[in-house]
Amino acid sequence: MDGKMIWIPLVAGYVLDLLLGDPRHLPHPVRLFGNMIAYGEQRLNKGTYRLLKGAIMTIVLCLGVYAFFYSMQVILPVWARYIFNTIFVFYGLANKSLLEEGKAVYDTLYHQGLEAGRKRLSWIVGRDTSKLQENQIRVAVLETLSENLSDGVIAPLCFYAVGGVPAMMLYKMINTLDSMIGYKHARYLFFGRFAARLDDVANYIPARLTALLMVMVTGSLRGWRYILKFGHQHASPNSGYPEAALAGILNCRFGGPNVYHGVLVEKPYIGEQQRKIRHEELRKVMFINHAVTFVVVALIILLHYNNS
Repeated sequence: MDGKMIWIPLVAGYVLDLLLGDPRHLPHPVRLFGNMIAYGEQRLNKGTYRLLKGAIMTIVLCLGVYAFFYSMQVILPVWARYIFNTIFVFYGLANKSLLEEGKAVYDTLYHQGLEAGRKRLSWIVGRDTSKLQENQIRVAVLETLSENLSDGVIAPLCFYAVGGVPAMMLYKMINTLDSMIGYKHARYLFFGRFAARLDDVANYIPARLTALLMVMVTGSLRGWRYILKFGHQHASPNSGYPEAALAGILNCRFGGPNVYHGVLVEKPYIGEQQRKIRHEELRKVMFINHAVTFVVVALIILLHYNNS
């Protein structure tokens, strides 16, 4: 693919995300992906052969998304392709909205108190927030920001670097499948297993790259040590790496037991220093997210600029 068709939509889409985030009133491809997954799950996740049916649905949806966006690269004239690709790079990135959601929880907790903070946190995490204390809420936000920097921003950019918008949207479908059916409780244990494993594979390199860049932009030696010591201890093969990096950078501790869907899950601790997280520390985390995203965007531009 022409280098300009990679880096020009990337720059434009990146700037749009910085300015606008995800406007709630606009249609979003991830919502469409979610509707497609829900439709297939309701009709296929029953009876026998659920593992096979879940795998087939996952493969069909992923191939369908890639085929559609690849066909647009062939069908559309050059000027329309620039516009089309810019729009979907914008939709493929989620950093501004991710940071806004995290900041909203911190601000709600700070200004409106514990109950309001618990309720606001429940919008962005899967755990039971009804009994969390103030510091647990702050820690949950930081865990979410570090994990989603990887799978909401850096992973889509990695796929874009390799295969443009078709690959980026393929990743978004994989990640949406995992977020909807990749759970271990009874309903999805078999049906969502293939999607969950596919998401693990898709995020293997981006998660480690994210952690690496997090400690590079901060120069944190403790972050390096925590990645090596704690990165592999998370239940997820990938989420522990960016979480370990941030725990090292901030010298704090993540993880531990939490309630998910009414079930107590004993998660390992990531980090060593159990301490109170201050409200103003969120600014440093937001800087890290922006800095890592900028570095990856710049690397993709350098990679493809010479092909222009």
